[in-house]
Amino acid sequence: MSARARIHGARHWKTGELVDVVIVAGVIEAVAPAGVLPERPEEARFDAEGAVLAPGLVDLHVHLREPGQGTKETIATGTRAAAAGGFTDVACMPNTSPVLDEPARIEWVLNRAREAGHCRVHPIGAVTLGQLGEQLAPLLALRDAGAAAFSDDGHPIASAEMMRRALEYARPTGCPIVCHEEDPTLRGRGHMNEGAVSARLGIRGIPAAAETIMVRRDVELAELTGGRVHLAHLSTAGSFESLRDAHRRGLAVSGETCPHYWMLTDEAVEGYDTAAKMNPPLRSEADRQATIAAIVDGTIDCLATDHAPHTAEEKAQPFDQAPFGIVGLETALALTITGLVRPGHVTLERAIELWTDAPRRVFGLPRVAVEVGSPADLVLFDPDAEWTVEPERFHSKGRNTPFAGRTLAGRVLATWLAGATTHVDPERERRLLAGKRSPVGAK
Repeated sequence: MSARARIHGARHWKTGELVDVVIVAGVIEAVAPAGVLPERPEEARFDAEGAVLAPGLVDLHVHLREPGQGTKETIATGTRAAAAGGFTDVACMPNTSPVLDEPARIEWVLNRAREAGHCRVHPIGAVTLGQLGEQLAPLLALRDAGAAAFSDDGHPIASAEMMRRALEYARPTGCPIVCHEEDPTLRGRGHMNEGAVSARLGIRGIPAAAETIMVRRDVELAELTGGRVHLAHLSTAGSFESLRDAHRRGLAVSGETCPHYWMLTDEAVEGYDTAAKMNPPLRSEADRQATIAAIVDGTIDCLATDHAPHTAEEKAQPFDQAPFGIVGLETALALTITGLVRPGHVTLERAIELWTDAPRRVFGLPRVAVEVGSPADLVLFDPDAEWTVEPERFHSKGRNTPFAGRTLAGRVLATWLAGATTHVDPERERRLLAGKRSPVGAK
């Protein structure tokens, strides 16, 4: 790749100023008003044309499916999808086959991610061996191998005693436990939110209490143990209130929510649409409004996608047999702009902060900024560009999205990882080739 490159005429995500960003050996060497810095003939140049430049997005909750589930997704395809969505960092969940409960498996994921080169991957180690909830995994060894956090995501830690011990043993590692909050006895054999829609469709429901009860339990266990708790994919008003309470009490508790919870309700399941089947399930309109309120008032610490690809054959099964999960990496930014920024719930700067600085703080990841000395992990996007979601064009193997055919605002134009181009919007790429210019950092 080019050792020296320039992004010309980008709009800084915080100041709104048009700037040139000069990148040398993967690090930002200069940020200055557009046109001020003299150009060098050896520079690769990318004309941003006034699009917004921000640090690369960070997703703390994705399922890359490897090892063992490559028909759904691979580390290569999942991280390529992440780059297309503007992400430079993702944390991947351990519910693979085999489970990421041994140091060698954490190292394997890291090696595969480095080989792919699309995105920085931060593996999350299992809390319990096999995610069976019976015996703690070697948490310190997993951390030393490169695990950024611990989780039995996909499976709740049903035993309060086991959760207590996990928090106590995880505390010296400095890593949070990412909690899939669900009381399995209340969930039962449910497949969607319990309410009027489930009753009308004749589908077994999952009550909101299945989530809120476990959230409250783990807030109390965080206080008891002094351990770090990160509440995954929150979806109910009661859960947000428990998170507020944890913040008021100064506990080491953080929480995330996902775009589908502020965009959709359980009405999306009408027609038994398995593309709208996820866990936690889509909730009521009151819960959707509570999700937005929790983002607006700062209760939610960061955003995440819970990217969960499945094969078309799996999702084509009857509703009660189809797996939970939707893909989200390639639509996340646009859903944030469409559902939060355009309606005026949050500013664009705050929305980007929730996908950049905020998740880095939660997992203690290195800081990235559009400033001198920072790694050139960057995303360029047009917040006003509208596009239609066409799942068949996704880079992910997964096509399971409830947003197919929907017009969204906010298009990722380019992504860079340490100055190397990991994604260029196809239309922009055609223009670059027509103009005989190379993308910044092109190989």
